[in-house]
Amino acid sequence: MHTDTERCVRAVQSKDSRFDGWFFTAVLTTRIYCRPSCPVVPPKVENMTFYPSAAACQQAGFRACKRCRPDTSPGSPEWNARADSVARAMRLIRDGVVDREGVPGLAARLGYSARQIERQLLAELGAGPLALARAQRAQTARLLIETTGLPMAEVAFAAGFSSIRTFNDTVREVFALAPGELRSRAARSATPPPTPGVIALRLPYRAPLNPTNLFGHLAATAVPGVEEWRDGAYRRTLTLRYGHGIVALTPHPDHIACRLSLTDPRDLTLAISRCRWLLDLDADPVAVDDQLRADPLLAPLVDKAPGRRVPRTVDGAEFAVRAVLGQQVSTAAARTHAARLVTAHGLPVDDPEGGLTHLFPTPGALAALDPEQLALPRSRRTTLTTLVGALADGTLRLGTGTDWEKARAELTALPGFGPWTVEVITMRALGDPDAFLPTDLGIRRAAGQLGLPSTPAALTVRAAAWRPWRAYAVQYLWTVDDHPINHLPA
Repeated sequence: MHTDTERCVRAVQSKDSRFDGWFFTAVLTTRIYCRPSCPVVPPKVENMTFYPSAAACQQAGFRACKRCRPDTSPGSPEWNARADSVARAMRLIRDGVVDREGVPGLAARLGYSARQIERQLLAELGAGPLALARAQRAQTARLLIETTGLPMAEVAFAAGFSSIRTFNDTVREVFALAPGELRSRAARSATPPPTPGVIALRLPYRAPLNPTNLFGHLAATAVPGVEEWRDGAYRRTLTLRYGHGIVALTPHPDHIACRLSLTDPRDLTLAISRCRWLLDLDADPVAVDDQLRADPLLAPLVDKAPGRRVPRTVDGAEFAVRAVLGQQVSTAAARTHAARLVTAHGLPVDDPEGGLTHLFPTPGALAALDPEQLALPRSRRTTLTTLVGALADGTLRLGTGTDWEKARAELTALPGFGPWTVEVITMRALGDPDAFLPTDLGIRRAAGQLGLPSTPAALTVRAAAWRPWRAYAVQYLWTVDDHPINHLPA
């Protein structure tokens, strides 16, 4: 979009927050870059230039605006809506793959050479993978500086910098302030400090956001010990790269309040990425709803409660296991089966603020389970153990950078994986916005009540007009039934 100068200028002059994250405005006279909705007086048109990413702005020598903090914009919705290599690369970079595995590791996951990935990202985002990862490190550093009392040396390494000097230079270059100055400014305007050891931050999103199906779904399907709804917040444990964490997510009219407790601060970037992914916070609800509203039978559902998101997961392997446990049983039964696995094979954790007791067991931990101890039909035991084996040995990878069609083929090849299981995993674990569940009982009942075709084949044909947002259509269709997933807990 950044190449459409006229459209970008209109967005900046109207301070349209819908375009935050889509592009960034760099001001040639001040050498500052902003988000489109920056509250300051817009610069003259001839002094504006536009970039597709914060990293591209930084690489061109611009520093972040202290007023609108463009580095905290929601991510571009393109990266979650597309399946090509650039979108997959951006999802992996956001998950910290470059920091952990370098550019060669990123390229290997995508099946390209490092040079090809560099060229593709430069062409579309104006910055290569190292620059994009550097911009993300700067944002992580800023969060740790402003929301914790960690010594600066610990902040530097927790944010992924290789040296304190690089950390200091990057913070000064990006924010035009030294790390100590950033902390002082934050302290002057801070609210009362959070619980020691807890990182409190705001997760931005594009309005509107309807929290009822999003948090209602997560609360209704919560696995005891791993997830809970407490004091108006969805809480859960997180298995992370260097340790584990507990997060509490609370919906507010203009942001999601996020409270993170981490055993290792180096996991902050990954934890934030997983939480944003879980809540689908980088979506463009206006674009989604406008297309779905064009169907006269869906329009009343959209108009009644716009801004529905797709509730996702923090771990693809975990969700795949839970999807198998939920085959052909009620939500309550699925939670019971999952809770038994958690108690038997999950790693215990301490939660002084609530009732969380375990991490969800990893595929490696589940690979050792005795299938005869599972209270499941024999065929489903085979399905579960085969899935766990493929996840544990790495022949099946379910993550944010996974190729959606390849994953569909690999899942379909496993015993006991029908269309419903494959599509629900593709929708909620892999984030395909066009995943569709025409065989789902709730969808078929909704279709019958709305006058849509009720057979899977006919409904799939009708749903072609909803592409590429069929996963969001599913969220609206599920609201036809009065199910707990559609309501925030009392």
